[in-house]
Amino acid sequence: MQQNQQQAYDRGITIFSPDGRLYQVEYAREAVKRGSASIGVRTDGGVALLADRRIRSSLMEPSSVEKLHKADDHIGIASAGHVADARQLIDFARRQAQVNRLRYEEPIGVEALTKEITDNIQQYTQVGGARPFGVALIVGGVENGDPRLYETDPSGVPTEWKSVAIGNEREAILEHLEENYRADADLDGAIDLALSALASAKEEALDAEGVLLSTIDADEGYRKRSDEEIASALSELDLDTDEEEEE
Repeated sequence: MQQNQQQAYDRGITIFSPDGRLYQVEYAREAVKRGSASIGVRTDGGVALLADRRIRSSLMEPSSVEKLHKADDHIGIASAGHVADARQLIDFARRQAQVNRLRYEEPIGVEALTKEITDNIQQYTQVGGARPFGVALIVGGVENGDPRLYETDPSGVPTEWKSVAIGNEREAILEHLEENYRADADLDGAIDLALSALASAKEEALDAEGVLLSTIDADEGYRKRSDEEIASALSELDLDTDEEEEE
């Protein structure tokens, strides 16, 4: 009997369990944990967004793996979880940013855009016939000259962070970020921290092809970093594969 009740709570997204849980939302969080890691670091110099690009085969085109997205000139978004769900939310975020520019003739705030996204996510936790989004997002950008960084949860809750990780090995990466975070670092310092945090959670060395990196600051806005720039940063931190290839 108890098992039948459990299955009823599992199937009904709008039904709370007796202990106040929405199981489908919790399952969506598990989907996020299975996704490759994304990291956001906010410092005085700007915001760095980093993603672990998981390439399943040598035949796959690396450029087709999208985990970092430009939402507006001053806002970037990183994702972890179901890629298709992420694309839906990214498209929604871009539309909201465009609407704000057309309606108010000014760029949308990072906090305002994050709350628009999470309001949309939250609707899918209380509507029958739909499921929650199986993805978490890191929304970073510059608002009135100040760097801002937010995380979205499948429940629809936005949280502001100084530095955050989502996806696989989240706890290990957060531990590294907590130990090494400096708010007064410049943008290069934010990049270095994000790269070293990802490396701390991986057994193998990093390579530029397996990493995606974007930065947002007050001067240049959103900027996607090239493989050459990533390779140079990895080399300076001794996180690349050069030493492992020597025998």
